Amino acid sequence: MTQTLLEIVYKAIDDKRGEDIVALNMENISLLADYFLICNGNSDRQAQAIAKEVQDKAQEHGYDVKRVEGFDSARWILVDIGDIVVHIFHKDERAFYNLERLWGDAPQLDVPTAE
Repeated sequence: MTQTLLEIVYKAIDDKRGEDIVALNMENISLLADYFLICNGNSDRQAQAIAKEVQDKAQEHGYDVKRVEGFDSARWILVDIGDIVVHIFHKDERAFYNLERLWGDAPQLDVPTAE
C-alpha cells in the first residue's frame, strides 16, 4: 500500500514538473514517516501547485492527508500523508535546508511512476 502511495505522489510531483525528486527510505531511521519525498519548484506558485496536486491525487486514491504546513509562504511546504511526508521547497530554499545531507543515512529509492 505504501509503495502504491509513493508511486502516486511521485507521479503527482512529476506531473507538475517538480524538480530533483528524491525519495528517502526513512524506515528504521525516523519515527516521523516511512518515506520522505523531497522536491523543489521554481516559484511560489509552482511549489503550491505541486502541493495541491499531491493532496488531490492522494485523496483521489483514498489516502488521508493529515496535515499541510507552509502552503501560504510556499518556501517549504510539508504534506503529511501518514507513512509518507512530502517536502516541497522553493528552489532558493532547498540547498539551504539540504534534507538529503541531514538524512544522509537514509537510502535513496528509485520510484517507478504509477500510471
